[in-house]
Amino acid sequence: MSAIPLRVPGIARSELLLGGQKSGKSRHAEALAQRWLAAGPQHRAVLLATAQAWDAEMRERIARHQADRAARVPGLQTLEEPRDLAGALARVSAPDTLVVVDCLTLWLTQWLMPPEAPASNLEPNRPDIEHWQAQAAQFLIAIEHSPGPVVLVGNEIGLGVIPLGREVRAFVDALGQLNQRVAAAVDRVTLMVAGCPLVVKGAA
Repeated sequence: MSAIPLRVPGIARSELLLGGQKSGKSRHAEALAQRWLAAGPQHRAVLLATAQAWDAEMRERIARHQADRAARVPGLQTLEEPRDLAGALARVSAPDTLVVVDCLTLWLTQWLMPPEAPASNLEPNRPDIEHWQAQAAQFLIAIEHSPGPVVLVGNEIGLGVIPLGREVRAFVDALGQLNQRVAAAVDRVTLMVAGCPLVVKGAA
């Protein structure tokens, strides 16, 4: 298992940030990236963004988030990677680079609930379960072997009403299982509640 060559207070080798919508997960990840960048002139920070612009509202949301993020953390580079997180993490991770993945929930969505196929296509898009399972296993290995710190952002969506529909229930189950597997693989897990971080695994 690789270690961080230069220890930065408050930054774990690997950390999972979980929380509900607008709980402060992404802001906290950005704060960690900012702390890492401020710790040394040689430090870099990269954000792997898993969101895809499926419609006009999503395009506007992504553009707004990019602009806000650039203003808050100018040194945080953003790369779009909706599916191959394992490969992307292996490519960009380095001892001097902190990698933020935002977010695991949208990543899972790209695999298990892909957007509708174009009208010209007679067959709708279907979940690629076999490849998803392989990708998830490779991603956990990539986290373990990452030479620099990794911050993973994900949603905790299993605390509310049980969703209607077989596909949605299956997605909620899959996300819970993914969160558990990632939590077991990282050094620290932090639950975000109304902007407040609560460490539930590892040292604060």
